[in-house]
Amino acid sequence: MLVFIVIGLLGLALALASLLLGDFFDLLDGAISGTSLGAGALLFGATGTVIVSSGLPVWVAYPAGLVVAVLVIVLVNVLIKRLKAGEDGGPVSLVGAQGSVTSDVDRGHGEVSLDAATELEARLAFSDEPIEQGTRVVVVEQHGSRVKVEPVR
Repeated sequence: MLVFIVIGLLGLALALASLLLGDFFDLLDGAISGTSLGAGALLFGATGTVIVSSGLPVWVAYPAGLVVAVLVIVLVNVLIKRLKAGEDGGPVSLVGAQGSVTSDVDRGHGEVSLDAATELEARLAFSDEPIEQGTRVVVVEQHGSRVKVEPVR
């Protein structure tokens, strides 16, 4: 049982290191990452420990642990690829998006709520001309997280 505990702890350490420091190695052209290998080793150890502590023979624990480890490695790699392929984190242009002024907007400051699907909260805004609260606006420029707006005409 000690072998399974040691492999599980090493897997936990590898998985945590990969999550905190980023995947510092990929094997087989990205087929096995540090995160997936760590998770696989962790569950190999856990599976083996549970089987041995249940009173089953050790020869059953190794293949069962190996099957669980391979399934976890494949599942984690699929999840990582889906997360990397997702739209999250990419810059989104808000030029042309419409919304309404939630706090009076002028040259220096103001706040708008945009109707864009990517917008969940209010944005800091500015304008060449003063715009009163409640006015419908359109984004004409984007500067980082701030937007320049004009009244909808």
